[in-house]
Amino acid sequence: MFKQEKMGLKDYMTQPILVNVTEEIVRGLVSFLLHGTEYQTFCHCDQCEMDIMAIALNALPPKYVASNESRDVAFGQLNTPEKIEEINKQIIRAIHIVGRKPRHKNEPTK
Repeated sequence: MFKQEKMGLKDYMTQPILVNVTEEIVRGLVSFLLHGTEYQTFCHCDQCEMDIMAIALNALPPKYVASNESRDVAFGQLNTPEKIEEINKQIIRAIHIVGRKPRHKNEPTK
């Protein structure tokens, strides 16, 4: 049995984690782009969004971290105009790939 304890902010910040910061950024940008005006007619089903993220992430270098502190540092390293431009470029490329050959089984959702 695991003992549950209340965690304070300090404990939370030092808890071990494993996170791909690139994935977190890609998830946010995919959602932002697909719900913007440029891609409002694009399918928003879970399958299409996941395919876009997978294609984009496979083209980008992962940035794994194992603590919340290093997560903040990695986010700062990736949150530069040059890096965001490259991430956006790969997401847009993935949107066009998925748009040409969507894998969803039902009618697309908008």
